[in-house]
Amino acid sequence: QVQLVESGGGLVQAGGSLRLSCAASGRTFSSYAMGWFRQAPGKEREFVAAINRRGGNTYSADSVKGRFTISRNNAKNTVYLQMNSLKPEDTAVYYCAAVSSYDYSYTPKRRGDYRYWGQGTQVTVSS
Repeated sequence: QVQLVESGGGLVQAGGSLRLSCAASGRTFSSYAMGWFRQAPGKEREFVAAINRRGGNTYSADSVKGRFTISRNNAKNTVYLQMNSLKPEDTAVYYCAAVSSYDYSYTPKRRGDYRYWGQGTQVTVSS
């Protein structure tokens, strides 16, 4: 089992940047594929980005491609989401998620693929 704690959210002006962090408990962080999702008020939780166990494979939603970058540091049990050129439509609660996998290349993109979730961190982008 793994526990996830997000941090780094806040209020930023359009065009600005934020870096979200997700710290995981336990000693087997490198066994988990990781992902970021977001949920805006009144909307479904949507996929943002995913990264495989070792960090060599990443995948991002079209809405954030070229602006957001997912990365991880297995020595620090942490996954990051660097968000640049933020837009008001990026306003949402951002969630970190994890799933254990034997497949080193696995980069899951569906909400149902993930087993563990953090509590979320609010990102607000003002126009």
